[in-house]
Amino acid sequence: MIVINSPQNKLTLDEFLKLPPSKPILEYINGEISSKPMPKGRHSRLQIKLSTLINDVSENNKIAYAFPELRCTFGDRSIVPDISVFRWQNIIFNNQGEIEDNFSLPPDWSIEILSPEQKSNKVIGNILHCLNYGCQLGWLIDADDYSILVFLEGKQPQILYQNDRLPVLECIDLKLTVNDIFSLLKMN
Repeated sequence: MIVINSPQNKLTLDEFLKLPPSKPILEYINGEISSKPMPKGRHSRLQIKLSTLINDVSENNKIAYAFPELRCTFGDRSIVPDISVFRWQNIIFNNQGEIEDNFSLPPDWSIEILSPEQKSNKVIGNILHCLNYGCQLGWLIDADDYSILVFLEGKQPQILYQNDRLPVLECIDLKLTVNDIFSLLKMN
């Protein structure tokens, strides 16, 4: 992770939001600008397969939608969860029925896939920030030890393995275990 600004050159959140889009993706956390690591193979595969899995059961009935790499700006942070799941009623549409570009609210479900270069406490901090602002569920997926750390609003985090059943938003009809998630890594 690269820290972009120094104490002498701090940007406000409003100034940060006026910066042009960049690769790697930048986040604004506690007055600091840092970059997210570029996804590698397993991370990218889990991100697209899990987003598709969620959207396959929730989009047609307008229940929810999973957005990969969507910037969410709220509570003095601008973060980009790997997957942001929003209940349909929380998605903002314009007058033409198209989705708005800017999301100024937390996702209902924040999913992060830990990359080897990431600091787990920074990622956990973003999930906790989401929960503090109304998010109901957070997952931190660790593909190195095949575990998922689950955060539920108002409860202690739980680390789940193998055949443990994973909580999802109650409106989404998915029954998943940790093994189900990691089986998405296989391509045959």
